[in-house]
Amino acid sequence: MTRRYVLERLVQLIPTVAGILLVSFILIQAAPGDPILALAGEHGDEAYYAAMREHFALDEPIATRLLTYVERLARGDLGMSRSQGRPVSVVVWERVPATLLLTGTALLFSSAVGVLLGVLTALRRGSGWDLAANAITLGLYAAPVFWVGQVALLVFAMGVGLFPAFGMRDPDPAGGWSAAALDTLRHLALPALVLASQQLAGVARVTRTTVSRELGKDYVRAAYAKGLPGRIVLTRHALRLALLPVVTLVGHRVGYLLGGAVVVESIFGWPGLGTLLLSSLQSRDAPVVLGIFLLVAGVVVLANLVTDLLYGLLDPRVRYV
Repeated sequence: MTRRYVLERLVQLIPTVAGILLVSFILIQAAPGDPILALAGEHGDEAYYAAMREHFALDEPIATRLLTYVERLARGDLGMSRSQGRPVSVVVWERVPATLLLTGTALLFSSAVGVLLGVLTALRRGSGWDLAANAITLGLYAAPVFWVGQVALLVFAMGVGLFPAFGMRDPDPAGGWSAAALDTLRHLALPALVLASQQLAGVARVTRTTVSRELGKDYVRAAYAKGLPGRIVLTRHALRLALLPVVTLVGHRVGYLLGGAVVVESIFGWPGLGTLLLSSLQSRDAPVVLGIFLLVAGVVVLANLVTDLLYGLLDPRVRYV
């Protein structure tokens, strides 16, 4: 039944991604401004501009351009970058590892530390530690990522010099691959912590609420009455069911992490999809922008599918129909 459910969900992803692609294509094409001026500058003559529009098929109606794009996409062709003159697939995929490293680290850190913090505050509900943790997480959850990033850059990078300010690694770190890996981790730490801050706060607050609710239910009291250790009651009973809303939150916020990565990458000069998206928007490089949107849409819808499948692992009562 699970295999059938997965296949049905994968089929349902097709119209979802197609709808996102259609809306993105129309919005990009209808955006104000002339992409030819962004590419060729404002000092050319009309004949040159006309030749450029014909070369990039910008003189054709939007419907014709959309059909041409869909036909190429069906063959696995994302088109050519107007500003770089290279295939979009190459331009996008060479930036994926950097963004995957940043968002993956932020997701794992925020999930693990957020759950741990939420459990600790639930076990010490009403204590000074609980009140302090709630105040901190509420502040992090309410603070915009761009503000947290700028403050962290000014204080921890430019102020005390604890972390590098920009980039993914030094130009030529000495010491071989181990030194290069350590240098990458030093550059990764601050942007990953900034990107994870809001997610961590949300996970911690949801975990605290759900664990507190589960600990007050009858089946937990019965487990304690049977003489089960508190650690077993928490990890095998209360926490397992309490994590269902947390899994939902983490899965649904994958898109927010990718959106936040655009801001964080621009602040710290991280060479990922975020900085590529900003530069492509400035140069009106529509094929690259569409390629990034298509990739992000696929990741988000797959994250929601994985979230649904995790429900069955955490709660045996969940059935896929």
